[in-house]
Parts: sequence; structure tokens; C-alpha cells
Amino acid sequence: MMSGAEATVFVVDDDASVRKASERLIKSAGLRVETFASALEFLKSVRQDSPACLVLDVRLPGLSGLDLQRELADRHIRIPIIFITGHADIPMSVQAMKSGAVEFLTKPFGGQALLDAIVQAIERDRIARRKWAEIAQLRERLDGLTVREKEVMRLVVQGLLNKQVAAELGITEKTVKVHRAQVMHKMNAGSLADLVRMADRLASHQA
Repeated sequence: MMSGAEATVFVVDDDASVRKASERLIKSAGLRVETFASALEFLKSVRQDSPACLVLDVRLPGLSGLDLQRELADRHIRIPIIFITGHADIPMSVQAMKSGAVEFLTKPFGGQALLDAIVQAIERDRIARRKWAEIAQLRERLDGLTVREKEVMRLVVQGLLNKQVAAELGITEKTVKVHRAQVMHKMNAGSLADLVRMADRLASHQA
């Protein structure tokens, strides 16, 4: 049904019958599933570093679904969330969507609706993980530059010519060319356009 059976679906619901039904449904789609009766139980669990999503009841004893969403954000734990909600919870669910939830399903909902939402959420997580891995790799390359190479890169991606960079930094044009070649090599950039794209991506993902 979907690629990557290594993906995991976490289900947090205080209703044992809902947990059991969800577990059967998700397993039937060839996915790993782990269930939890409370938000705190989920937070204490050890999660795998692999594509995943969280099927979460809005109303939970103790820490609510929205509380858990906020707690995960505070801990910088990125996991797509599908909220399960009763009709009375819709305003809360709208708030949850504004905070980044993938979907909210109103009870009663069909099994296919849940599976469709899970497929969407896991695919979103795969894409996000791929992007973050690429950004981490770019940051590692950037960290490998010397201070001077970083200065040259900053000016080059702004569109300055070698002689302008030289004037700006008070060094010779020949020295700029050497640093520029090192920057291209260390950043693994095939062209100036590549380097500009890398700089843009790094800038847009500043912590």
C-alpha cells in the first residue's frame, strides 16, 4: 500500500477500544504501530529516528492533546500530528491545525480516512527529514570553512566580483580567487548558482 514499512505510527488515546481498533487497522496497512494511553506515557517512550506520525486524541486525562503538541514543539521534536476529535472539540482542532497539525478527524470517522491521513503525514515527515538531513550536511560543510573563506563566500553570493571582494576585505584579487576556489571545493558547489542556492537554504533554516 505504501513504501517504507519502517515507518512508525504512534497512537495516543485513553480509550482502549480505540487503541486496539487503530492498531489493527494500521498493522493491516503494513506499518509499525505503538499505542499509548496518555500523553505522558508517550513522552516517556523512546522514539525511533525514522519516519513517523502521531495519531492523537484531543481530549486526554492529564496532559491534553494540545498540551502534548505544545510540549513536543518546546522540545523541538518534529512529528506530524493527526488529531482525533469529537464534534465539540472542533474549535480546539482548528487551533491545533494552526499550530501545524496535518489533519483532524471528527468521530466517528472511517478507517480509510485515517489511513489516508497517515499516508499523507508520513510522506510529509519523510520529506522534512530529507530536507533537514541536507541542511545538516550543508551546515557541516560551512563549518569546515575558515573565517576568511566564510567572508569571501558571503560577499560572492551577494554578487560581488572578485575585485570588489578584494577591495571589501583588503586583500588581493589573487587571494580572493584562491579562497573562492576553496569555498567551491569545500561546499561541493558545481557553480556559483549552486553556491547561491546553498547560501539561501542555510539562511532560511537559521535556528
